[in-house]
Amino acid sequence: MVKSSVISIIAQKENEENRGSIEFQILSFTAKIRRLTSHLELHKKDFSSQRGLRKILGKRQRLLAYLSKRSRGRYKELINELAIREIKTR
Repeated sequence: MVKSSVISIIAQKENEENRGSIEFQILSFTAKIRRLTSHLELHKKDFSSQRGLRKILGKRQRLLAYLSKRSRGRYKELINELAIREIKTR
């Protein structure tokens, strides 16, 4: 529940600013991914939703790679806010 509240807060902030920004697009894809994931937990044989989920995951992955190349700081900040990836420790 914490993740969804963080997403809604970020969405409201971004909604007022710039909907075309990379961060907003990644945010909206993340919300769709979480919604589809919860749907697929109930409906395991919904293959069209599985395909849609894979397509959205690919789009988000490409946007994250682009953001990582363009601005490493913004990328790390977004990853931490959305809790998308695990933090590597060495």
